[in-house]
Amino acid sequence: MKSGLFIVAALLILAGPALAAAPADTGVTTISGDYAEFRTADVYTGPCFANGEVGLTGDEAVLAWHIQAGSWEAVKLDGLSVIAVVRASATLGNPYTNPLPARAVMIVDSRATAEQRGALVRFAQAQAGPLLATVVAVESSPIAFELGAQHGTVSVTANIVKISTRPVMSSDEICHNEDVFYPPLAAHLTHAMPAVTLQGSYQGNHLGKTWKDAGRRGAFVGHFAA
Repeated sequence: MKSGLFIVAALLILAGPALAAAPADTGVTTISGDYAEFRTADVYTGPCFANGEVGLTGDEAVLAWHIQAGSWEAVKLDGLSVIAVVRASATLGNPYTNPLPARAVMIVDSRATAEQRGALVRFAQAQAGPLLATVVAVESSPIAFELGAQHGTVSVTANIVKISTRPVMSSDEICHNEDVFYPPLAAHLTHAMPAVTLQGSYQGNHLGKTWKDAGRRGAFVGHFAA
């Protein structure tokens, strides 16, 4: 029985990247920066806990990118940020259910020009594939994206989104065989570590639901290069 649970966990880990397939050539030069993700299911866990969440939660996610340097479609995006808020049709990362269709709200940096706003949206869509294919709203907002001194610590705030995390510690283990059960939803990550969500919320009115969560092992903090 235990070996069967490990097989299920392996299948779940392999399922996530398929949602964010590599994009076609878009004329991008080089773009890199920091990444944060919040989910409404534990991403760092064991089968004993995750099996109780599948089908009940984990349909929502917030994906955030801060571009340190680079261009997308020949549009310079240095220093700008973009956030995608997703509400899917099933637990994200579960290979036995289809999370699509999914709806997304895009939040673009208020400092961006009209051309940069469009490029930011298309950049995010290229990283997350079908999850961001249906955008129901695009909002402009000041975005604060700050990595903490301790690895795994990040704070992301916008008009309708707040995320803050801390590193996972041994005291956070429940099953005592925890690992990354659900992988990150974005492609082209050069590094991503699981983290504990101190605060994760979406308070907008475009997805038919708002959410607020805390204390869950449901976040990733990392870097990207595409």
